[in-house]
Amino acid sequence: MRLDYAVHVDTIDVPRFAVEAVEGIGKLFTLATLVLNVLYTKERVEVIFHGLNPEDPERKIAAFREIVDSAEGSGVAYEVGRGGRVPGSSSYFQWLHITRS
Repeated sequence: MRLDYAVHVDTIDVPRFAVEAVEGIGKLFTLATLVLNVLYTKERVEVIFHGLNPEDPERKIAAFREIVDSAEGSGVAYEVGRGGRVPGSSSYFQWLHITRS
């Protein structure tokens, strides 16, 4: 099944993105630049990191933060949100809230 739809960032109060732990480092660089660009016009962005091991989300968050913080004048603050295990599965997740500071 295929579903096509359009989402316009300017119509969303808090844009949210997701990244899988199995995604390569290239995806984190793409996500970091996207988040920084969105924060240019939005106060807050939320990202959910998920993976098959309990440490996957935390490792990806650490790498993501390193990339974002390397941008000159990034001026962002982080707040760790809810995380845990999806019941009945082997998937773990962690929300990260990113705001302009």
